[in-house]
Amino acid sequence: MNTKMEEEIVIASSSIDGGIGCWDLQTGTEHLRYKSCASPRHGLISVGRRFLASSQLQDPKASSGAILYWSWSRPQVEVKCFPEEPIKLLVANSEGTYLVGGGLFGNIYFWEVATGRLLKKWRAHYRAVTCLVFTEDDSLLVSGSEDGFVRVWPLLMIFDDYQMEQASQLYEHSFQEHTLRVTDIVTGYGGGNAIIISASEDRTCKVWSLSKGILLRNIVFPSIIDSITLDPGEHVFYAGGRDGKIHIAALGADSSSIKSHWLHIIGSLSSHSKNVTCLAYSTNGNVLLSGSEDGMIRVWDPKTHNIVRVFKHAKGPVNNINVLKRPAYLNPRMLSNVQASSRRHGLSLPPPLSKYINTMDEKVISAVVNLQATCNNPLDASSISSQVINCQIKELQQQGSAAAAEMEVEKLKLDCTQSMQMLQRWKKTYDNLHEFCVDELLEGCNVKSAN
Repeated sequence: MNTKMEEEIVIASSSIDGGIGCWDLQTGTEHLRYKSCASPRHGLISVGRRFLASSQLQDPKASSGAILYWSWSRPQVEVKCFPEEPIKLLVANSEGTYLVGGGLFGNIYFWEVATGRLLKKWRAHYRAVTCLVFTEDDSLLVSGSEDGFVRVWPLLMIFDDYQMEQASQLYEHSFQEHTLRVTDIVTGYGGGNAIIISASEDRTCKVWSLSKGILLRNIVFPSIIDSITLDPGEHVFYAGGRDGKIHIAALGADSSSIKSHWLHIIGSLSSHSKNVTCLAYSTNGNVLLSGSEDGMIRVWDPKTHNIVRVFKHAKGPVNNINVLKRPAYLNPRMLSNVQASSRRHGLSLPPPLSKYINTMDEKVISAVVNLQATCNNPLDASSISSQVINCQIKELQQQGSAAAAEMEVEKLKLDCTQSMQMLQRWKKTYDNLHEFCVDELLEGCNVKSAN
C-alpha cells in the first residue's frame, strides 16, 4: 500500500443504535465512536469533510424522522434537524455546500448547508426515494426509487425558474427498465458523458449512458443485489448480493450472445456469512471494502482477492460504509487545538435545516422584455433569464470555492453581459421600428390631408 493510505479513514453505521464507527484504513486504529446513530441505508455522509450527517429512520413506516450532525472532535450529537417528511437518504456535493435528501413519500429536498435554507423541493418519484448520487462534476443528480425508476436531474434546470416553466418535466432522463425497487446507483467519470450503473431487487444491474440516455448493458445475477461500487478504471464493478457474495462483473464483456448477461459475471469474493449490504472503493489504496449484516467490514485486495483487514462494528449489522481522506480534526496533534477553538468560539457546525421553503426565497424577479415579433428568430433563453444568471453568480461567490468555480463565475459574468447587450440591441431595433411605423403613419395622414 502507498503512503497516501495514511490519509484515509473509514466511517460506518448500522440500522440499530450502534453509533458511527471510525477507523484509520491503513493501520486499523479506531478513532472516536460517534454516539446515538441508527441510520437507514445511504443515510450516512461526510459533508465536505467538515462534519458528519446522518438521517434517522428506525421505523420505515414512521411519519417523522430526523437528520443529525456530529463534529469530528465530539462523540455526541450537536445539531438536530426535523424535516417535513422522513428522510431515508442523504448526499452532499463535493464541496459540501449543499445537502440533498430523499424522502419517504418520493420528494427530493435541496438545502444550503451554511444557512440551513431549504432551496428546493420537488416530487421526484411515485414512491420512496432509495438512492441519490451526484455525478463527478456535481452538475447532475441521479435518483432511484421503490417505483423502479432511475431519473437524472440537471441542477441548472431545477434552479432556473424560466426553464422549469417551459419544460414538460424536470428530469433529463427517466429510465424505466427495472421491474422492482432500485437498491443502489453509482456513476462513472466524465460528468454528463459518464455511465450510470443501477441495481435492483429484480436481480439485475443495468448500465446506462448519460449522454445518449440509453441502456448499454443488462446483467442478471444469481441473487438480489443491494450494493454496487465501480472500479476506478471502469473495467469492472462489484455487486454485493444477499447470498453473502461480492460478484465481479466486467463492463467490456462481449454482448453479442443471447446469454451475454451471464458472460459479464467473471468472478466473486466470498467471506461474509450474511447479506452484503454496502460496498466502497478506496482509489488511493486500491482496496475494496464491504459491509454486511454479520456486523463485519472487510478490506479486500482486488488483485489477489485476499482480505487485508477486518473491522467489527460495535453493535448490529453494517448498512453504510464511506471512505474519505482523513480530516485535519482527526489528527492527534491538532485535536486539542480544535477542541480549545470550539470552546472559545462556540458551536462551529451550521444551523439546523429548515423544514419549509421561505416564500421570500421563491420570489426571483426575472428580467424579461416582451418584444414584438420583429424577426423570425426568437430570443435566446439566456437573454430572457439574465436574472437567473446573476443569481447563479451570487451563489457561486457565496460558496467561496476554488479556481474552477471562479472560472465559472467569470464565464457567467461574460454570459450575463452578452445577454444584456443582446437585450439592448433588440430594444433599439424595436424602438427604431416603432419610430419608423409612426413616421409612416403620420406621413400617410399628411398626404391624405393635402389631397
